[in-house]
Amino acid sequence: MFGRFLIDEKHVFYRSTTNLSAAIVNLRPIVPGHVLVISRRVVSRLSDLTPEEYDDLWRTVRVVQSSLEEGMEYSASNVAIQDGTSAGQSVPHVHVHILPRFGGDFERNDDIYDKIHEWAPTEEITQKKIAEQPKIDVPDDKDRNDRSIEDMSNDATRYNQFINKFSLKSN
Repeated sequence: MFGRFLIDEKHVFYRSTTNLSAAIVNLRPIVPGHVLVISRRVVSRLSDLTPEEYDDLWRTVRVVQSSLEEGMEYSASNVAIQDGTSAGQSVPHVHVHILPRFGGDFERNDDIYDKIHEWAPTEEITQKKIAEQPKIDVPDDKDRNDRSIEDMSNDATRYNQFINKFSLKSN
């Protein structure tokens, strides 16, 4: 199962040795070779996975990504996860997108993020997502300004406080 979608066994091309995660071909790939790594148990958020499931998911991502890069002879990958509906998740089941990349495959390299944001397993869901969610505006690198060292240090301090306060809950 992928959310509410029944996946044909012929579309599963890898299962982890623990059988906690699997890799499946994509019904609607953004680019050739775009695949999904899913948790076996249907849960919607990364935080819903057990520590064993979480570790297995990312080990599976590493195996699948490196094997496809080698076998398909592409030079890079985008590895993306939309963790929750506000992040663009269209199927409430933890899944990681692996998208092979070649130099020049998009006019702007960051255009891939719009495609990931719009992706859904059916055209109906895709159109609903596009209509309901604002488009992500990713400025060109030349239009982005570097942050100050002080701003970055302040954020690092703040984020560290979150880790110290909340990480005990999830470990």
